[in-house]
Amino acid sequence: MMMDTPLLLTGFLERARRYYPNKMIVSRTSETMIHRFTYTTYVERTKRLADALTKLGMTKGMKVGSFAWNHHRHLEAYFAVPCTGAVLHMINIRLAPEHIVYVINHAEDEILLVDSDLYTLMAPLVPQLTTVKKIVIMQDMPKLPPAPTGITLYDYETLLAEASAAFTFPEDLDENTPAGMCYTSATTGMPKGVVYTHRSLVLHSMISGLSDTLALAERDVVMPIVPMFHANAWGLPFAAVNFGATQVLPGPAFTPALLLDLIEQEKVTITAGVPTIWLGLVKEQDNAPRDLSSLRLVVSGGSASPKGLIRKFEQDYGVPFLVGYGMTETSPLVSVSNFKEEMDDWTYEDKLELRATQGLTTPLIETRVINQHGEVPWDNETMGELIIKGPWIASGYYKDERTAEAFQDGWLYTGDIAVMTPEGYIRITDRTKDLIKSGGEWISSVDLENALMTHPAVFEAAVVAMPHEKWQERPLACVVLKEEGAATKEELMAYLEQHVAKWWLPDEIVFIDEVPKTSVGKFLKAKIRDNIATYLDQV
Repeated sequence: MMMDTPLLLTGFLERARRYYPNKMIVSRTSETMIHRFTYTTYVERTKRLADALTKLGMTKGMKVGSFAWNHHRHLEAYFAVPCTGAVLHMINIRLAPEHIVYVINHAEDEILLVDSDLYTLMAPLVPQLTTVKKIVIMQDMPKLPPAPTGITLYDYETLLAEASAAFTFPEDLDENTPAGMCYTSATTGMPKGVVYTHRSLVLHSMISGLSDTLALAERDVVMPIVPMFHANAWGLPFAAVNFGATQVLPGPAFTPALLLDLIEQEKVTITAGVPTIWLGLVKEQDNAPRDLSSLRLVVSGGSASPKGLIRKFEQDYGVPFLVGYGMTETSPLVSVSNFKEEMDDWTYEDKLELRATQGLTTPLIETRVINQHGEVPWDNETMGELIIKGPWIASGYYKDERTAEAFQDGWLYTGDIAVMTPEGYIRITDRTKDLIKSGGEWISSVDLENALMTHPAVFEAAVVAMPHEKWQERPLACVVLKEEGAATKEELMAYLEQHVAKWWLPDEIVFIDEVPKTSVGKFLKAKIRDNIATYLDQV
């Protein structure tokens, strides 16, 4: 028999304070303000926040919402709230106003932590919030705006100054106590809530340290560009505290130039974000190169990463580019595209094919790709839906009847269409709602997009289904050219013929200024489909 020691986030704080007291957290909170704290100071401030919020009425199980960028105050809330037994609801600041109101009311948040520069977004919504009683403004200068009717405003730093660093976290928390909440970004319908427990966050954080995942370690300087309100910033802030890694938090309204400056100045070793971030960084880096020699890993997820983008980082910049897969429902890490030993002698082009996949399933997680015939063969061709189970995978949505659609027989049905390579790598080919069904056969919009984006003149490409009288659906490709790029529809068609089956070729290619995107940088294909008639008028 082993000791029955609960897996709690409180252990992360104690470990950071005890073993890594002098490691740093670098936090940008405005264009001119960068804070630098040791982990000793960080833990003290976190305890002060827990004490302050407790005095404001925070109790076990209460929902506390955060409406904030990536910075030290948000990181303090990441631990102060759950380590007292309350639940931190990280609100996506890029949601539509009606969705922001919905998620706050649905979660029943009672206290909000709001960045001062985001308060102008929140203030008009306050009259529609049914459970919020108090709002804490996170800012550098203690000047509060006028308080809405029925709401009390507090200044974050004033609260901390009046609170005690001797606050002690409860010792009777169960590891299955809810710790955090995120809502899906929802391209249709209202967002769906996912609740994370102490146990799930601890196990997810530990996995990030494995050499075959992200190999996160004390020596790393971690800069999560993915927002802290999006699937826990992919778990990096939690894991970095546990491992004692230096953290660089880029704060509000960052630009590619600012991110590159931070990488160079702070000697960042690992950073993570969506492909649109990396496309922007490539453009800036080629115009005004910075020293990227400190980087040992770039992690990309959220949508497919074009092979040309991966090649740019790995061959031109000498930086390994790792593709990961996950969802809000999965905490999010499910798989990463690290190489197996058997691939050491492969050519770079063969390796690149696997690097662009969603990778190998992490330990402790189970994945299957299934269709109407059962589990698909590992032939890199047969498509099916990806299903997942494991200790940091949600078992249902928070108070939402849509649970029955996505969770069946102990598995999460992701809605992602995938194939399995012979080596066991997951390759997402589409979302169920984006798959193009032409004459009874499936066409992968993602594969078409990836092929188009390998063309040297193409910056972005999104492919959707358009109605067809004979074939039911046919592909429509919407292409954004690079500023210096030039290509005709005929040239792109000829290029695609070299990469995909002829019957996959789009019926039309239209050129647009920008691909519409969701709040977290994914292609918003629903908006493209709504405007198909407009696009076709250009042909």
